Amino acid sequence: MRLQTASALSLTALLLAGTTTACRTDQDAAGSGLAALPASLTGQKLSWKACPAPSVLQGTDEKPQPLEDGTVWQCTTMQAPLDYADPEGEKIALALVRARAKPVKKTKGAPKTRIGSLVFNFGGPGGSGVATLPQYAEDYLKLHERYDLVSFDPRGVGDSQGVRCLDDKALQSWFATDSSPDDATEARQYREGWRKFARGCARNSGKVLPHVDTVSAARDMDLMRQVLGDRRLNYLGISYGTELGAVYAHLFPRRVGRTVFDAVVDPTKNDAAGALGQARGFQLALENFMKECAEVRDCPTGAGAEARKDTTAGTRKIAALLERIDRKPLRTDDGSGLTQAEAATGIMAALYGKATWGFLKAGLHDALVKGDGEWLQLLADGYYSRDDNGHYSNLHAANTAVICADSSDRYTERDIRGRLPRFRKASPLFGESMAWSLLNCADWKVGPGSSPTVEAGAKGAAPIVVVGTTGDPATPYEGAHRMAEELGEDVGVEVTYRGDGHGAYPGSACVTAAVNGYLLNGKVPADGTVCS
Repeated sequence: MRLQTASALSLTALLLAGTTTACRTDQDAAGSGLAALPASLTGQKLSWKACPAPSVLQGTDEKPQPLEDGTVWQCTTMQAPLDYADPEGEKIALALVRARAKPVKKTKGAPKTRIGSLVFNFGGPGGSGVATLPQYAEDYLKLHERYDLVSFDPRGVGDSQGVRCLDDKALQSWFATDSSPDDATEARQYREGWRKFARGCARNSGKVLPHVDTVSAARDMDLMRQVLGDRRLNYLGISYGTELGAVYAHLFPRRVGRTVFDAVVDPTKNDAAGALGQARGFQLALENFMKECAEVRDCPTGAGAEARKDTTAGTRKIAALLERIDRKPLRTDDGSGLTQAEAATGIMAALYGKATWGFLKAGLHDALVKGDGEWLQLLADGYYSRDDNGHYSNLHAANTAVICADSSDRYTERDIRGRLPRFRKASPLFGESMAWSLLNCADWKVGPGSSPTVEAGAKGAAPIVVVGTTGDPATPYEGAHRMAEELGEDVGVEVTYRGDGHGAYPGSACVTAAVNGYLLNGKVPADGTVCS
């Protein structure tokens, strides 16, 4: 199991150590050493055309369908500097997608007019916005009334010079590798797996690896804002998208428009602390699942009042299952067999949202009762972004590349073993694999660069609505409060959703009313708003 959502550095540290380019804010460009972007970039005209089917690297083969009002999705590419320290030098083509807002007749009583573009980032890091936004656009039809809905593949992702590391066969083998080693031999195998992964990334994508950092992606968004013709960046960031949005707000506070963060990364934690928080988060989500599951008689982890009150027995039942699978993989339809790592990943994947809890119940039932791993394999394949033909997107390659470009943390096996007791305590099921996943950057040959100090916080920015969910497994709830504090007084506006899942918008009607009220009408919700 690997982390799909990057744990955040403190935002100051990210700007200090997470990029190969010099950094400045828009308030103080003088003396930064960062040249202004040429007019050939800021004034470029985009050639929008009907979108083709997404590529394999973007992770789906479903061609974007028109919205219910008939709006057709359009795609294009935008040129950006590969290295912002050399804006006249080599360029990188970034893939964009949009659905234009319908023109509104300016008549008395008519709806308010178009606000501008609303840019989405759905997280990862490594998720393709070009593929994702059209898939979930029905959730944003109200926003489409006043915004062009826009997303993009960040540098190194999907069709924006997507990072490539291993071929499909090698990836399948890697994802099946034991990610919670029981002995020295398994530890060496796991360590060697990360070495091979890093060597593959350097061999296939070495030119782009130094430039896939979050600061450069934030600068891409400001260039995008200019090219789209918007005075300010209106933005909806989810999961890692909240970290990207926060970095943008640090760099360009006066250019922040109506902005919402949902499923918020904790900006105060380093990689190890972030992984430990996720271990606790996924354990909490599993316990919440087992409590709800216990209300039905056929719950595979235990039913009845006692099981609802105490989930310890259910946790032990799943742990025993994973131990059996470690000795002998479960059968699957394709004959490959479900390994322990894949089973744990399948369980974890289903905990991202309550909508997939039913699949988790079915998967655990089949695994425990029938010795069948097909359901859990399907869940794991979804997490790894594997299609029906056995092809993988570049989600996990880009995820690792961005995390390692941003972070100076390089953990050793000794570091991991020293942390294992804390991780096991945090989660008997997910703790060990979360700890071992910290080896992801150990052999990364491209390290973060250095840059001048950038003041943390976003003083002078417009209000940013920060939505945290109490049962969020991947970005634990306390991160939202810390993000709101980090953004600064009069900037971070905290909204709490008492519920489960990785993100609250648009699943919660209360949260949706608060978010839409701000994005559509500029009404800032009360700080400390609580929804249930």
